Amino acid sequence: MRLGGQVALVTGAGRGIGRAVAVLFAREGARVVLAARTARELHAVQREIEAAGGTALAVPTDVRQEPAVAALVSQAVADGGRIDCLVTAAGLAAFAPVADLKTEDWDQLMAVNLRGAFLACRAVLPTMTAQKRGTIINIGSIVTSRTLPGSAAYTATKYALLGFSRVLAEEMRAHGVRVGVLSAGATDTPLWDAVPAPPDRALMLKADQIAEAALLMATLPPGATLEEMTLLPQGGVL
Repeated sequence: MRLGGQVALVTGAGRGIGRAVAVLFAREGARVVLAARTARELHAVQREIEAAGGTALAVPTDVRQEPAVAALVSQAVADGGRIDCLVTAAGLAAFAPVADLKTEDWDQLMAVNLRGAFLACRAVLPTMTAQKRGTIINIGSIVTSRTLPGSAAYTATKYALLGFSRVLAEEMRAHGVRVGVLSAGATDTPLWDAVPAPPDRALMLKADQIAEAALLMATLPPGATLEEMTLLPQGGVL
């Protein structure tokens, strides 16, 4: 039980990478606070965790809304007494050439992928700094090191998240709080359902593999931190 006695807060926990992280962290002994907009999906994950003997609290949350994120963190602390790990897996994607990119798509990606991560990170800092320990894992993307045409809005959010995380890591170093970015190549999640002619999903990473990498980042012993990790499918497909 590598996370026994710890409390982990996971955004985007209703599906995809967030769900996989939540299930694995619960299996490793963490009490997991599940956050996402869709209550039905969240409660399904909660039931799955509890059926396997784990503990979870589902808190439907729109990470774009500052009061909602503040309430989420307050509820997590009230329920578990602490927050040891935050994983920001909530995310959206929209793909189009810049000439055809809709302003509303740009705004929505910025709101969820960047603003949502910022709000969640900032909200847990008082608790983590008071504990003098904690790990924040922001889910990034391979698009910050490989150019993917048609992904301008998504790429912009992930570059911004990477820069934000680097600054936060420096600011939190003296407080015992670790901050890292887990950048993944193409991962077989529902994100691809709306993408026409995606790469072969059989060649992609699985969400469970991303969760294993997040667990490694969360369970390093004191005195060590993984601040940037890139995980790719063995075949190299984006």
